[in-house]
Amino acid sequence: MSQHDDLAWRAEAACLVACPASRQHLLDGWLLRASGGPTRRTNSLNPTPGPRGPADAAIAVCERAYAALGQPAIVRVVSLAPELDEPLAARGYGAEGHASTLFAALDGMPDGLDSGVRLMPAPDGDWLALRSRLAGADAQAAAIYAAMTGDLRGPRAFAALDLAGETASMGYTVLDGPLAVIESVATPPQLRGRGHARRTVGALMRWARANGAVGACLQVVAENAAALSLYRGLGFRTELLRYHYRRQG
Repeated sequence: MSQHDDLAWRAEAACLVACPASRQHLLDGWLLRASGGPTRRTNSLNPTPGPRGPADAAIAVCERAYAALGQPAIVRVVSLAPELDEPLAARGYGAEGHASTLFAALDGMPDGLDSGVRLMPAPDGDWLALRSRLAGADAQAAAIYAAMTGDLRGPRAFAALDLAGETASMGYTVLDGPLAVIESVATPPQLRGRGHARRTVGALMRWARANGAVGACLQVVAENAAALSLYRGLGFRTELLRYHYRRQG
């Protein structure tokens, strides 16, 4: 395995840690995740490094498992392991949610934290309420997300940039060994384009470096030009992998 692919697989594992599913099962080299709600990452079949079972068998198990849960079968097709893509397309699974995982080294991050960004070891009620509002989450999805953040393990920090009594940007990071994962970055629409997200993500990166991380990764939607520009400016210039989802029609 190349050094790049090794780092990409380590980022894959770290991103699973940073967005845990309430139920998951390892099935012949494939990881089936289920939490309910609309989040595809926690309700999809994912590849793992190393040997994986045949495509047809993996798809059959996936369809049976999600049918038993009353959910459509969703498969996350990763550029490191693309073997399910063609068989799924042949079965009429539609493609959606194209995204990339990006990496930044943290050795160039300045010392010291941003005093304007509030860091918490766990999200408070206001943080969760704002996240639900910005995500357009209904009550069920909000409860699933709150439970997911409550299941996080390892060093973590939740950030809120507060300006004039209003949260201008938010996000969180989780450490998995020397790698930090940046998650759930969001800014209210009326406050975008003012550098608030840059400050929030930068504060999370500095916190991660101060707590032993040497690199950071995050996942970003391919069509989100503003986010891609933001992250490039913060050093996320290495694309580790691409992925998309295939959803049962």
